[in-house]
Amino acid sequence: MKRFLFLICLLHAVAFSQTKDEREILSILDKQTQAWNAGDLEQFMVGYLESDSLMYIGKSGVTYGYRSTLENYRRNYAGADKMGKLTFHILHLKPLGKKYYLVVGKWSLKRTAGDVGGHYTLTFAKQKGRWVIIADHSS
Repeated sequence: MKRFLFLICLLHAVAFSQTKDEREILSILDKQTQAWNAGDLEQFMVGYLESDSLMYIGKSGVTYGYRSTLENYRRNYAGADKMGKLTFHILHLKPLGKKYYLVVGKWSLKRTAGDVGGHYTLTFAKQKGRWVIIADHSS
């Protein structure tokens, strides 16, 4: 019984060791995953800064701007067979000061068009009281 109580206390401590900001960022990533898996790219993009200064870096190079990034997603992932089911695995979640976070992780898509995956680095900034992705490097 003591072991069980110790395990419960340990799990509780780990669950609550994240800061409010980290929980908000992880919530954004969770909502993005849900939106992607529902086939809703517009909702997926809610996590990004809606600005021309958004930077997305992928295999085709650098894309600037929210609209351009959304159009690239629409073009490259047209249809459920190409979108598949998205999974994120967080490797690092690191504060870079009070207004910035770095997130490093793995992504994978299980899909009928063939499974794909890779790594990503996201830079989050706190703007107008909410966290948004200002730079995304996915490979």
